Amino acid sequence: MNLRYLLLRLIRHFMPEGLARFLLKRRWIIKPGLESTDPFAASQRYVETLSELGESITGKRVLVFGYGGRFAVGVDLLKRGAAHVILCDHFVLLDTERNGELFSEYGSYLKVEQDEVQPRGEFITLLHGDIREESIQRQVAQADVILSTSVFEHLDDVPGITNALAKLTAPGGTHLHFVDLRDHFFKYPFEMLKYSENVWRNFLNPTSNLNRYRLNDYKHVFESNFVKVEFTVLERLIEEFHKAKDGIRPEFKTGKDDVDAVTLIYVIAREPFGAQRLQTLQMKIERRSGNKEKR
Repeated sequence: MNLRYLLLRLIRHFMPEGLARFLLKRRWIIKPGLESTDPFAASQRYVETLSELGESITGKRVLVFGYGGRFAVGVDLLKRGAAHVILCDHFVLLDTERNGELFSEYGSYLKVEQDEVQPRGEFITLLHGDIREESIQRQVAQADVILSTSVFEHLDDVPGITNALAKLTAPGGTHLHFVDLRDHFFKYPFEMLKYSENVWRNFLNPTSNLNRYRLNDYKHVFESNFVKVEFTVLERLIEEFHKAKDGIRPEFKTGKDDVDAVTLIYVIAREPFGAQRLQTLQMKIERRSGNKEKR
C-alpha cells in the first residue's frame, strides 16, 4: 500500500475548491496544463499536428475547449491565421493579470474595458457554461476546428460532452484532442487504477476530477459520435505498467499490455454522425425539390 500516495490524494480530494484554484493559478503545488503553462507551445503543437494531417486553421472558426481563463492560445491562433476563435470553458475564471500582458503584442484582437483586457467580439467569443445545454450551444455558430489539451481526462461526462462538441462541429470540421491517461500524481502513472470506483469517488479523486478512462473507453466514445476517428499513441510506459500491473483492477485491463500501458494520446475525429445525417436529409430534400421542378 502506497501510504504517501494515499495521504496526498486524501488531502487533494478534501481540499476546498477555492484553495485548489488559488494554488493552480499561482502554479504552487498543483501544476496546470500546457495551455496555461506555455500557451504558445500549445498553439504551435495544434498547428503543426494539423499540418501533418493536411489540415489548416487558416480562415477557419476554431473552438478551444477548456482554455483555462487565458486568452493566449486564442490570440496566437488568430495570429497564425484563424478567422475567429471561440474560447470555451465551464467556469468563468479569467486570468486578468496574464491576459493584460498580451495587450502590447496582440492589441488588434483585444481591448481594454474598465481597466481590464477583454477580447474583441469580432475575433474572439467567450463561451462559458455547460456545453451540453442547448442554451449555451445556441450562443455560437459551429466551429471548423475544435481543439483541446489535457481536458478530456477531467470530464465527468465524457460521452455527453463529446456528443455536445460533435453538435458544434461544422460540416467538414475536424477535432484534435490531446489526452493524458496518467494518474496526475505523475510519479505513479497507474496508481489510480488500483482502487474501486467507490473508494476513488469518495476519498481519492481530486477536485479537478480524473475520470480514469482508458484508451478503449475513448475509442468507444469517439467512434459513437464520429464517422472517421484516428488515435495516435504518443507514449507508453511499459516498465511502469508492469510494476503496477498486479495491483490494477481488472476493469482497467484488456489483457494487452501494449494497450493498457498507453499514457498519452491524441485523437483526430471527423464527420459527426449528427452532421452527416443532416446533410443526407438536406440532399434528399434538394433531390425531391428538383424532381418536383422537372415535373
